[in-house]
Amino acid sequence: MNLRLTIDGHPATATLNDSATARDFAALLPLTLNLSDFHETERIADLPGRLSTSGAPEGAEAKAGDLAYYAPWGNLAIFYRDFPHSDGLIILGRVAESDTERLATAEKVTIEAAS
Repeated sequence: MNLRLTIDGHPATATLNDSATARDFAALLPLTLNLSDFHETERIADLPGRLSTSGAPEGAEAKAGDLAYYAPWGNLAIFYRDFPHSDGLIILGRVAESDTERLATAEKVTIEAAS
């Protein structure tokens, strides 16, 4: 599924993978989320509810641009730097390479399905 993001007023694009967790996330859209920095690696935000982790791997290694769900906390993570393997991390999709630079300082993101 293709997504349209607005990061602090600037347009960006992303793509979700076809996992059960990503489909659950897509069902929440559209979302506007306030972001905060975590470990100078990712921007995080609370989601309005927990996502399905059915069939998801036990963890993942994140790359800059990954959209991910951190199951232990139930939050969305948007990575602007690579991060080593983390248990409970489920990759949902990717932000387009050209749009990752803005993520490091992003304070608000709107995510919606692209038509």
